[in-house]
Amino acid sequence: MRAALIASLDALTADERAVFLAGLPHETVRWLAREWLFQARDEQLPPDGDWTVWLILGGRGAGKTRAGAEWVKGMALGRDGFAPAPVGRIALVGENLIDARAVMVEGVSGILAVHAADERPAWQPSRRRLEWKNGAIAELYSADDPESLRGPQFGAAWADELAKWRQAEAAWDMLQFALRLGERPRQAVTTTPRAIPLLKRLIAAPGTAVARMPTRDNAANLAPGFLEAVVGRYRGTRLGRQELDGEILTDREDALWSRDAVERARVDAAPELTRIVVAVDPPASGGRASVCGIVAAGLGTDGLGYVVADDTVTAAAPDVWAARAVATWRRLEADALVAEINQGGDMVAAVIRQVDAGVPVRAVRASRGKWLRAEPVATLYAQGRVRHAGVFPELEDELCAFGPDGQANGRSPDRLDALVWALTDLMLAPGGRPAIRRV
Repeated sequence: MRAALIASLDALTADERAVFLAGLPHETVRWLAREWLFQARDEQLPPDGDWTVWLILGGRGAGKTRAGAEWVKGMALGRDGFAPAPVGRIALVGENLIDARAVMVEGVSGILAVHAADERPAWQPSRRRLEWKNGAIAELYSADDPESLRGPQFGAAWADELAKWRQAEAAWDMLQFALRLGERPRQAVTTTPRAIPLLKRLIAAPGTAVARMPTRDNAANLAPGFLEAVVGRYRGTRLGRQELDGEILTDREDALWSRDAVERARVDAAPELTRIVVAVDPPASGGRASVCGIVAAGLGTDGLGYVVADDTVTAAAPDVWAARAVATWRRLEADALVAEINQGGDMVAAVIRQVDAGVPVRAVRASRGKWLRAEPVATLYAQGRVRHAGVFPELEDELCAFGPDGQANGRSPDRLDALVWALTDLMLAPGGRPAIRRV
């Protein structure tokens, strides 16, 4: 019904939609205005399929609390699309009792707020309990007290901000033992993600349905200046990707770089640069999965290195990546273009010069493995001698996933390779450089 109605409305022009809605009975329009099935985005509604855990990973203000509260309402009332019959006992588990009450029950998107007055459950704060007219009950629990979940039993549960639970493993285990009522107990989890082991296991579990909600998807319900002031400031940073995009960001334990180190190196803009180079790491082939790393860095008047661009291109023929590299060189008014020639030999410089014969190409050939070449550059970061002028999410992901095997997440780190060539050329003494020859 929802899909058919939404499809019908979407097929109308704005004027036609206004005429259609104006012709509906007043009560029907009021019902549509408050009915969650017609307001919600698809990812805010329970997924189809045989799942046990509905895991909602969302940014701040993405609408995940509303989704959790509406799910509890649908389960308690036995609404279509939620449960075939009312679920009699529901657990509400928050980080602690204060936050659980303030957000899950009494918040602006909490359980009380999502009910119409005639169906709203009675809230008994002293008993930490909600009771609907049909007899369904929801009880509030704190993840800080896992033992409080030992004994009760439920047919459904809503767990909020799981990634912040201080005793996540113990509280989650006790909750699983308590979910033993009905034919198919289910639970919804709403959280801004962090890389805790429990969350990573849930994502990988076969009974988990994962929904992702970046903050920007809920822009219509946020304060006008929020997206510009907050999202604009933190876009692409580790904090922004976690808190706004709902991503789980992890470090490889044996990696040369960490996300904390990269964040410490971040600045808004580079100062005056005395020298700029664009480095190119050409792909071994021109297939659809090929990547040509193109990274630019400059040397500041303060003696620090500044990463200023990542113009890496994917699935591009030689003339395409060469054109991109030359365009970056021109835009930044760079002093040189450094290109690795291990994969393409003299052809690499030739392709670049076909685009612009005046580009000063400096060809470099790697005589050591990726890890050994990267170590001196990682040391520059550790010494506080490199800055990122802006955010470069894909490049930074490669840095923090790069290990001794020379790969990042099972792939060649083409962006990282280009970065290493650029900073090596700019900052490492001739004796510390790989063999370089001019072409």
